[in-house]
Amino acid sequence: MLIGAIFGAVFVVVNAQSPLNAVTVNLLRAAACLAAASVIAMWFATARRERPAAGSQRNMFGRGYLIVVAAEAILLFGGLRVLAALGRPEQANVAWVALVVGVHFIALAPIWKDWGIAVPGVVLTLLGAGGLVLTWTAAVAWVPFVSGVLSGVMLLIGAVSFGWRAVTTRTPQGGASPR
Repeated sequence: MLIGAIFGAVFVVVNAQSPLNAVTVNLLRAAACLAAASVIAMWFATARRERPAAGSQRNMFGRGYLIVVAAEAILLFGGLRVLAALGRPEQANVAWVALVVGVHFIALAPIWKDWGIAVPGVVLTLLGAGGLVLTWTAAVAWVPFVSGVLSGVMLLIGAVSFGWRAVTTRTPQGGASPR
């Protein structure tokens, strides 16, 4: 939730730019920062309420996670070099990042046994692929909006809704909430 909110806000803040007008850029950036701040507040509120019993917390960052993250790093940095070698415009970079991050969520879904993260993964993958296609057209200036801003908005919507559910779910008597 926190990682999605932070990266979502970064996607929006960095990529909200021309051809959008200055008012729209500022509104998007402010909304993204406000959404990320609200997720952080919800995380703290939920973390205080939910104290897992000793040994009851599952390890989300095991071998499968490490393999996916290693593959993601290789694809991210290798792909950026390939795009540069092919002479693709700078805007292709944000499209590539969105595509790889989306695929990373899809790959983590079965590892974490949480198919809910596959949804933003598919959306980010499609926004990234769409941005890569746009780099071959006269609409290349819109790639940061399509692949960056919209991807960030998707991550923020997911983080805010997950955080809101966590905050509004009542904890049963005796400790940790059901999952």
